[in-house]
Amino acid sequence: MTILTQACTPFEGQKPGTSGLRKKTKVFMQPGYVECFVQSIFNAIGGLDGKTLVVGGDGRYFNAEAIQTILRMAAANGAARVIVGRGGLLSTPAASNLIRQRRADGGLILSASHNPGGIDADFGLKYNISNGGPAPESVTAAIFEQTQSLSSYKTLDTDAIDLAQLGEVMLGGLCVEIVDPVSDYAALMQTLFDFDAIRALISGGFSIRFDAMHAVTGPYARTILEDMLGAPEGAVLNGVPLVDFGKGHPDPNPIWAKPLVDMVMAKDGPDFAAASDGDGDRNMILGRGVYVTPSDSLAVLAANAHLAPGYSQGLAGVARSMPTSRACDRVAEVMGIACYETPTGWKFFGNLLDAGRATLCGEESAGTGSDHVREKDGLWAVLLWLNILAVRQISVQEILQDHWQTYGRNYYSRHDYEAIATGPAQDLMQNLSDTLADLPGRTAGSLAIETADQFTYHDPVDGSVSHNQGLRISFAGGGRAVLRLSGTGTEGATLRIYLELYEPPTGKLDMEPQQALRSISAATRALCQLTERTGRTEPDVVT
Repeated sequence: MTILTQACTPFEGQKPGTSGLRKKTKVFMQPGYVECFVQSIFNAIGGLDGKTLVVGGDGRYFNAEAIQTILRMAAANGAARVIVGRGGLLSTPAASNLIRQRRADGGLILSASHNPGGIDADFGLKYNISNGGPAPESVTAAIFEQTQSLSSYKTLDTDAIDLAQLGEVMLGGLCVEIVDPVSDYAALMQTLFDFDAIRALISGGFSIRFDAMHAVTGPYARTILEDMLGAPEGAVLNGVPLVDFGKGHPDPNPIWAKPLVDMVMAKDGPDFAAASDGDGDRNMILGRGVYVTPSDSLAVLAANAHLAPGYSQGLAGVARSMPTSRACDRVAEVMGIACYETPTGWKFFGNLLDAGRATLCGEESAGTGSDHVREKDGLWAVLLWLNILAVRQISVQEILQDHWQTYGRNYYSRHDYEAIATGPAQDLMQNLSDTLADLPGRTAGSLAIETADQFTYHDPVDGSVSHNQGLRISFAGGGRAVLRLSGTGTEGATLRIYLELYEPPTGKLDMEPQQALRSISAATRALCQLTERTGRTEPDVVT
């Protein structure tokens, strides 16, 4: 085996976002593209000599080829060991767990999360640091700097290795350890939840369905839900990971998981249903006849987490991304614990978790997690819900109703305007940003504006400051709107508008959410001149 040093020319646009580098699959398939980005990662972290990495992905198209490239390069760059999931598969939370459990120096996760997969769809690659969490901005900035000046990369001249067999394989001086992608993660879940109580719930006739969306959580859900917890065979739907996710969109929301929603909304539907996304870090929770918004899910989990053994000592605090509804804030206030508001991006929770300031974290985009790993975790959220249901012995709908009657209800919805031309989208945000100081005291539609600002985050642990994290507008009467341009798409710009209205426990708790939010939506659209600037009259996706 020969180490090759290949000359290269930097590729434009290899700037990692909140979730690494995401592009169209064919962009990653360009000769040298993966190599240049991976070498930039290795250079930015001070090289690989003697280091241990975890490598795995969600099984989407081109994962297998890219992993072989990474292994050759890790060997050529002097790594001591790479731990890789069998077949190249590792869910993102399972990869985070392995990094932490094996005390690895970091990991490379190949996924575009909830984005579609296939040769004409999307691909992604990100670096996680030694705490198991996404690289902070200081590291992604160093990676980007390397991508702009890279002149060569190192690789090994060797054939691909077989990743189907468990065990160790030498690749030059590199030990490649192929592990069961599920076993360590399943063992961790057993330390957090009362599997006996959940098993008794299911054996007592409580019916569940889990839609893996032909993505990476299929093997995890089959092992844990069916084999370990006794759910009947077939409770896990679409459980075989496919490179194109069965030509579906692996985003667990009522739009892309509509068959599951239709099933649970039927009179004879299952008692509980859930779904996860491409790489296993997001979740959707449903009960018979009811959809649980991610914001409500975070609040309910915070209020009830003590019912699970792993959280019986209580929570140090909770954290949410800024666009997430303030439902969990009200729980934290009653519980007398801290509640942190961070920018979007799971990496911002890492410092809070490492410092012991927060135990549970969540984002409105269907991500929830805890201090057990440093990523959001879809199946973990499902198991915590099941543990709570097993203890409380009431339905999902009854849990929600009890929660609203205790804390009030935060009506909430996200409106996505996808693939807007980048220029007009940026102009819309800039124009609104320029007028923020003049908005308080004005009226938009039928609503009075109370406050308006651009969110800036001051990290309470390391003192770092993150500017320009989204526009916030608060209306009289408990309403709020947040506007952001998403960083997870691969073409054009996605404008996300988050709408929220708080109703106290004595208020109207049974309204249809879009109806409850209609006046806030109209006021926000008028403020940002949405139709005039983008030509859009309706959102592409409403969740």
